Amino acid sequence: MPSIGIIGAGNIGRAIATALARKDIAATLANSRGPESLADAVGAIGPAITAGTREDAAAKDIVFVAVNWSKLPQALGGLPPFDGRIVVDTNNPIEAPLFKPFDLGGRASSEVFADMVPGARVVKAFNHLQPQLLSGNPASEGGQRLLFYAGDDAGAKAEIGALIDRLGFAGIDLGSLAVGGRLVQFPGGPLPALNLVKFG
Repeated sequence: MPSIGIIGAGNIGRAIATALARKDIAATLANSRGPESLADAVGAIGPAITAGTREDAAAKDIVFVAVNWSKLPQALGGLPPFDGRIVVDTNNPIEAPLFKPFDLGGRASSEVFADMVPGARVVKAFNHLQPQLLSGNPASEGGQRLLFYAGDDAGAKAEIGALIDRLGFAGIDLGSLAVGGRLVQFPGGPLPALNLVKFG
């Protein structure tokens, strides 16, 4: 099983950690304030999740990034090159309280994000469901809750698709970052916040 890190311990980062912990999948959770600040959070999630530094999380085989859009440069700056490892972009180019979209110059947010993680194989995923749905039981409505993903590297998408399956969700590959990434991007895409369930 590939090692997993999560940079960002807000609602989405903790929801991903909770989903992993339910299946006893180990991961390292990190934030900007240091591992000590996460003691209560990881204690509540379960023993599969440990607190670490940003560098610890970024060194894993699969790295989830779940950070407010304006804080991404700070969260990712100064990290070593990713050297072909997988980075999962769970971010949306908008922030509370104003929810004003960022100007991306016409590019998909994942294309902009990819420039911040040199050498990474970027997969867009885990950004379109609300945190309570990500951390909740994916079979709670009698089927499998859908999780969309997109990327430009087939091997990276296959690994994330396998992880989505292991977590109990039904993964759907939407294609490239430029096309599929836009479909799940909030704001602008048609798929964010839809709670879709696959039956049969």
